[in-house]
Amino acid sequence: MTMKLNILAFGVHPDDVELGCAGTLISAITEGKKVGIIDLTEGELGTRGTVETRYTEANAAAKIIGISVRENLKMEDGFFKHDKKNLRLVIEKIRKYQPDIILCNAPEDRHPDHGRSSKMVAEAAFLSGLRKIETKDGGNLQEAWRPYYVFHYIQDRYLQPSFVIDITSSFEKKMEAVRCYTTQFSATGSNDPQTYISSPQFIESVKARALMFGKRIGVGYAEGFVSEKTIGLNSFDAIIQNQT
Repeated sequence: MTMKLNILAFGVHPDDVELGCAGTLISAITEGKKVGIIDLTEGELGTRGTVETRYTEANAAAKIIGISVRENLKMEDGFFKHDKKNLRLVIEKIRKYQPDIILCNAPEDRHPDHGRSSKMVAEAAFLSGLRKIETKDGGNLQEAWRPYYVFHYIQDRYLQPSFVIDITSSFEKKMEAVRCYTTQFSATGSNDPQTYISSPQFIESVKARALMFGKRIGVGYAEGFVSEKTIGLNSFDAIIQNQT
């Protein structure tokens, strides 16, 4: 059954979307947009936590963000392939939710899954528009659908953004959603080994990145995105209106 969304955000691991673009999603929902999240894997290779705790954390974060739907495609963490089978899984979700905009992982990053999933989702977004590729949802043939844009949120490595979005009003709520992942980002209360992302410095770096992007446009906090497609404007008015 089709559920029309304005924005569909993909993350290869539960918590990727929260870290990369939750502020943008929260702001969009506040404006009345319908938003969903698709996690590609269950994050089963994570050093800390379990598949069960990741689902609990993801559901809690989803409630804070206010999204309409969240699904997990259960691809193999660390070893999923950019192949026909997984492309079709992504195409089915794009056609199911018919998003105008897709947000997905960084084009290249510290974790190899990020770049690989980024390319796969972007390719699926294009292929989803080809009507001769047939997919079904619940036995019903799906209509071809291609989103207007695919944007990549910026993750661990610094990438020059194509544009940034003001998330000052939604920043605290974003961080509340991030903190739902206690097994991943809390350095206390667990016997699991400490990791690169469990230290307090990692969360501080997330805040620092948002501050830096915000400073570039004269606001408190912002999130950055990379676009492979040139973004067009009808006139300079669209830019000037954002300054008022």
